[in-house]
Amino acid sequence: MEIKFKIKRFNELSLSELYEVLKLRSEVFVVEQNCVYLDIDGKDEKALHVLGMFGEELVAYARIFKPGDYFEEASIGRVLVKQIYRNKKWGYDLMNEAIRATATVLNEAQITISAQLYLQQFYENVGFVRTSDEYLEDAIPHIEMKKK
Repeated sequence: MEIKFKIKRFNELSLSELYEVLKLRSEVFVVEQNCVYLDIDGKDEKALHVLGMFGEELVAYARIFKPGDYFEEASIGRVLVKQIYRNKKWGYDLMNEAIRATATVLNEAQITISAQLYLQQFYENVGFVRTSDEYLEDAIPHIEMKKK
């Protein structure tokens, strides 16, 4: 069985989908990364949500913003794959789907991301280039990267 993707706007998410998204984001970004921050940031309503499903289980997620909502260009964020599935390399499938959705749904090719520094090579592998010095976001080293 392979990962399958759903692209949804906020108002298209079911309550159970929204609950699973928020739960998985908390598992990865708060608990796993031991980072106390407010994941529910008031931006989900503006985002396009990419849900990676393995059967009935949410295993991957990203959110996409149109230009001006987050950065000057379109952006992709909250990129994650559930820890027990990372050996399947679904992060590449997720990013490729998010890039495709940015192009087809938002009609945007230029994308900016705020990437955790340790994932620089991963994002370079899907076509992003580093465009900033290192900076701290929630006490984690980040860099800005762009896809043109």
